[in-house]
Amino acid sequence: MARPLGAVRLKKANPFCVALGGFIFIFVVFFLFSSPTSTSTPSAQSPHSASLKRSKAPPVTRYNLNNVTITPDPVANREAVLVLTPMSRFYQEYWDNLLKLSYPHDLITLGFILPKTKEGNAATAELQKRVVEVQKGPEGNRFAGIVILRQDFEPAITSQDESERHKMENQKARRSVMAKARNSLLFTTLGPLTSWVLWLDADIIETPPTLIQDLASHNKPVLVPNCFQRYVDSDTGKPGERPYDYNNWQDSETAQKLAAKMGPDEILLEGYAEMGTYRPLMAFMETEKGGLHDEVPVDGVGGAALLVKADVHRDGAMFPPFAFYHLIETEGFAKMASRLGWQAYGLPNYRVYHYNE
Repeated sequence: MARPLGAVRLKKANPFCVALGGFIFIFVVFFLFSSPTSTSTPSAQSPHSASLKRSKAPPVTRYNLNNVTITPDPVANREAVLVLTPMSRFYQEYWDNLLKLSYPHDLITLGFILPKTKEGNAATAELQKRVVEVQKGPEGNRFAGIVILRQDFEPAITSQDESERHKMENQKARRSVMAKARNSLLFTTLGPLTSWVLWLDADIIETPPTLIQDLASHNKPVLVPNCFQRYVDSDTGKPGERPYDYNNWQDSETAQKLAAKMGPDEILLEGYAEMGTYRPLMAFMETEKGGLHDEVPVDGVGGAALLVKADVHRDGAMFPPFAFYHLIETEGFAKMASRLGWQAYGLPNYRVYHYNE
């Protein structure tokens, strides 16, 4: 038979525990009754959707390219110019000449692309110093914008010595990489308000200050000046000038016959005895009595100094890194522009100068 339990004595509650329990009870009741009900709006149900409701919608920017002017008087019409330079070495003379350009700097955007090599790293460091100096300097000297890119592909040759760069066996690989660099730079920087693109090599150290205005005044879709090089004769000690860029040319029947016998991936090269094309070269078209702004049509162009209407690039003319009608890079660009209906021209008597190594 079960025995009856005796009296049970309750232990006195701890006041701290009682207070804590009361606080928890009040918090639970408040949470339950203040939480959103199932009839709340979607924004109240989801913190993420609530934040979207509070934030502003992304802006939509509209550009009418028909309103972008490309005229022979770009200064008066406030036309934006993009100056693009592939750079492996930094030449102070190039930078000094660039700063001397009289075209309003607030209408110029600069773009650079440099390889990830030892020389490229050194050039990038020097370029960044100069960029900071000018953009923090007097307002009238500042450019509208500056873009510096680093190549995401390997250079074809590591040495930038002139003799190594111009070896015939290095040309296809070297110029293919150059074409990729130019395209990367172009596609990254060309904006909807750009009127003109000036390609200016990093070793062009002397041009007229009015280079952009002078070239634009011709109102040609693609235009190149003549590129020369100043030097001192080793025998006489006298200064002289000599043609440098042989990529500005008019096609010849001989070159066309050579191309007809080539494989699909082979390219024609200019300025090499092993490949006589007999093309008329603009480098030798200069005349003593010729005018500074005399024009000649050309079928191939170099990239030392090259002014292009932005519409030509927008139409799809780029720098082929492959054999395009047996041409590559800048010469291939001229061919591509021609196929799109844009004729290139040259100025035999208008000189720019290349660095003399």
